Amino acid sequence: MAPPDPGQWISLRPAWQPDGTGGTGNSIGDRAGAQMAQLALGDYPDRYRLANELHARPFPVLEPPTRAVLLAIKEPEAAADRDRTADLEHLTALLDRFGAPHPAPGANHYSGALGRAFLKWEMHTEFVTYTLFSGQMGAEPFSDEIFKLFPQDWLAAAPGKLVTSCILWIQPAPPEVMEVMVERDLPVWFDPDSLAASRVSDAEAVVAADFRIDAAGHTRIAVLAKPTIDRHRLGRIVQRLFEIEVYKSMSMLALPQARSVAASVARIDRNLTDSVTAMATGTGREAETLHELLAVSAEIELLSSTTAFRFGAAEAYAAIVDQRIEVLREERIAGRQLFGEFMRRRYDPAMRTCRSAKARLDELAARAARAANLLRTRVDVANQAQNTEVLHQMDRRAALQLRLQETVEGLSVVAISYYAVNLAATALGPLAEPAGVDKGHLAAYITLPVVLLVWLMVRRIRARIARREAGPGH
Repeated sequence: MAPPDPGQWISLRPAWQPDGTGGTGNSIGDRAGAQMAQLALGDYPDRYRLANELHARPFPVLEPPTRAVLLAIKEPEAAADRDRTADLEHLTALLDRFGAPHPAPGANHYSGALGRAFLKWEMHTEFVTYTLFSGQMGAEPFSDEIFKLFPQDWLAAAPGKLVTSCILWIQPAPPEVMEVMVERDLPVWFDPDSLAASRVSDAEAVVAADFRIDAAGHTRIAVLAKPTIDRHRLGRIVQRLFEIEVYKSMSMLALPQARSVAASVARIDRNLTDSVTAMATGTGREAETLHELLAVSAEIELLSSTTAFRFGAAEAYAAIVDQRIEVLREERIAGRQLFGEFMRRRYDPAMRTCRSAKARLDELAARAARAANLLRTRVDVANQAQNTEVLHQMDRRAALQLRLQETVEGLSVVAISYYAVNLAATALGPLAEPAGVDKGHLAAYITLPVVLLVWLMVRRIRARIARREAGPGH
């Protein structure tokens, strides 16, 4: 019997696209389009594109036996800001090898025939995935023959590095054969110490994996499917298994950073403790301690900014892994550990390490901020006390200056009065002689009035200067 044509065992329904008039090719869509045309109501920008996004990545429709492989490729640095045209050009180069049609400009997903297989390509925020499905690649379990559809020189030119390479083998297994394969074959295909296996989707299939990288550089996943399983359901199982592998690998990228952050946090924590101890003992080095705290805060902020994206992405990826395992609806088989149990025992600790590193970094940032605020408060209080003392000293100097000024004013009155009396006596002398008043008595008579006039004049001048210094309205 000749092998089936790829189009007979797999399909990926394309997203619905309206024609130029709004018609869709079906009566419901055409009637809706006609009604909208009658309303003469313009579409909101990107209305169709956003609606089609919900249908842009349909589940594959599969029939066993089928072999599927997945490659996830990511730039080592700044992957979220990479040049995405390079990813499209790399995909186009592969399609040209097989004479396949090109994706639309700016596309972030593509599906179509590729030689003896069917290709599904997706562009994500940080990485791209290439998935191949084929039912014509031999009967040997986990044969990597399908990988030969990826030319070696094309792989070497990929814009990024390999995050994960996974091969999934779907084998039809009637109920009476399935139990035998679970006991006989799974321990051979996988590492028994890491093997996770379970019935999924109402016991329609058994899935198994050990999440190890084999000698060929691939992780392995097996799906033993009942012949009666619905093709759409099988496609959903395969898609979720691939997503578990991809997002598990992507989330684990945060673990090295988490360990590095943990070491840095321990060192910074010691420096912060030393600074806080210096504050508590009151060594009088407030300015130097504040400078040290600002340096600690700057280092913490640098760590936070350089790890925020990776930690946030890891948390989001881990949530996807947990959700995909949950929807598998696992049932225990032959005493094997479930995928969920494997993840809780081996994967969750890594994610807890990442969350712990992020939490410790946030806590350290809060502690440094509190210590800096406390020290600023202490410095402000000390400065305020110094300013108060300076003001007191200024008040004392001002009082001293006032007394000195009053003394000077008194002496000025005496001096001015002395010269004024002499001038007045000289000026009035010729008039006093006919009246029989000598110069000595004349000076005595005019001394008090002159002193009084001089004193009043000095007070008036001082009051005028005070009003001028106080400003208008005083």
